[in-house]
Amino acid sequence: MLTPIDFSIFETVLQSTITWIEVLAVIACVGVAWLFDRKLEVRSRAAAADSYARLHGGVARLLFPLTAIALLLLARFIYRRAGGVPFFIDIAMPLLIALAVIRMLVYGVRRLFAAQAWLKTSERAISFSIWTLVVLYFIGVLPEIWGELDTVVLPIGRTPVSLLTISKGLLAIIVTVVVTLYLSGVIEGRLRKATSLDTSTQALLSKFIRAALLGVGVLVALQSIGFDLTLLTVFGGALGVGIGLGLQKLAANYIAGFTILIDKSIRLGDIITVDGRYGTVARVTNRYVVVRSIDGVEAIVPNETLVTTTVLNHSRNSRILRVTLPLQVAANADVEQALELMLAAARGEPRVLQDVNPPAATLTGFVDGAINLELAFSLRDPEMGPGPVRSEINRQILSSFRAAGLEMAPLRRDLGRAPPPAGSA
Repeated sequence: MLTPIDFSIFETVLQSTITWIEVLAVIACVGVAWLFDRKLEVRSRAAAADSYARLHGGVARLLFPLTAIALLLLARFIYRRAGGVPFFIDIAMPLLIALAVIRMLVYGVRRLFAAQAWLKTSERAISFSIWTLVVLYFIGVLPEIWGELDTVVLPIGRTPVSLLTISKGLLAIIVTVVVTLYLSGVIEGRLRKATSLDTSTQALLSKFIRAALLGVGVLVALQSIGFDLTLLTVFGGALGVGIGLGLQKLAANYIAGFTILIDKSIRLGDIITVDGRYGTVARVTNRYVVVRSIDGVEAIVPNETLVTTTVLNHSRNSRILRVTLPLQVAANADVEQALELMLAAARGEPRVLQDVNPPAATLTGFVDGAINLELAFSLRDPEMGPGPVRSEINRQILSSFRAAGLEMAPLRRDLGRAPPPAGSA
């Protein structure tokens, strides 16, 4: 249907008076359809609750071309009844059909990739650009451009490649990437709904599937245009040298990321301490892990750090966090009373577990002039951090010790400090 126009018959067609009537009919049909579409769009903006506004997302994109096609069909019927042979009407109709198809395809792509805001703002521009290419092909200009591009040959490798081949390859890669991203998005959505898989396995599978689809898609696109895939060996060798020299850290982080996802040593929601940072694992990526602390600050920790340093996982096997609080009392203090007061302070805190791993106060040792005690308790919500509970229990112990007359261990002087010089005040 969209075959290039034969302009050699233009001169013969334009010599007929009735042909100019056909041209005016085409202009009138397109103009009426455009005015009708503008009027309904203005009305929909004034009353956003009417039916047109609700259908404007998809159906209204076809209103202008479909209305113009209907009017052109009517004009074509009347024109043939009058004895004319349609020419310009048969040119306008396939262009309008192409416009309707392009608008719906671009709208469908925008709905598939709803997270891409630029697609929504550039939808008209993309549709118009594609339709312009169709018009250029229809009037015979695009084939001439293709012929000129095919004459420009670049000596790449052992096989010369024309600009036309390169352009087709880029277009094939773009289409392939869009399709593979859509397919990977669909697969990721299905994996999120799979309750039999944990979060780490879902993340690992989704990332692996996306990378595999993109790689296979690009290779298929290059192969489809006759690209010599042996040229990629040169690029692969250069990439390997680059990784070995300047991208060691980046490659190490990616490898460590896949290692973490495979062995499931760190999972989403785990409460960890790494590199002096305490918080919840909010995100696990190929290159880094995001640790969100209690105050909302997010630390980006490279995956290599998680593999090469010690990581404290407070919720690896259980969500219960055990906290110890050391304390020293004077050598002449009543130890039994001190232990009871420490237990009472822990039992009075709402966040401390009483049934599972209940609080325990113990005597751990003796030092010069003091007795070492220790209070251990468990928290039900480790993501909130032990700091506030530790502070509140310390305050309660200090208050109860003072009320009972129990003495804390005196501060020990720094015996290694040099004595003051003789005669000083």
